[in-house]
Amino acid sequence: MMRRAAGSVISKAGPLHATALSAIHARAFPDDEYWDARIIAGQLSQPGVFGLIDIRGGMLLARLAADEAEVLTVAVVPERRQQGVGGGLITAAADEARARGAERLFLEVSTRNPAARGLYQQLGFSQVGRRPKYYADGSDALVLSKALALTSA
Repeated sequence: MMRRAAGSVISKAGPLHATALSAIHARAFPDDEYWDARIIAGQLSQPGVFGLIDIRGGMLLARLAADEAEVLTVAVVPERRQQGVGGGLITAAADEARARGAERLFLEVSTRNPAARGLYQQLGFSQVGRRPKYYADGSDALVLSKALALTSA
């Protein structure tokens, strides 16, 4: 179990947590965009994929390939937004990715999501690319990246 900001408890999540992760995802995304338990369990069964859950109502899936990690999805239930849940999950994912040997963490964010864009900037991410009309609503995705500084033991 990993602890973050006050009141937050972030734990590693595996395929057996897929139903709980999917419930969070469903509350955070429109009906045509959320990932169901089958999709999440399938992702978590893939090599290099890891999941995190915050008991306050947040979840994250990420994938590691060689020395790079990518956030596949992050979701926070509406009533817990702006309370540090998303930032705690991203920070925990960066820590986990670094522990697994990643040197850089990537994620994508909609140009129509100023709150998330501000959070990612605050966490040290910078734009490295753009994917036009990437999301279902027609918005572009900004590809963001952050170097994961290696700490000495």
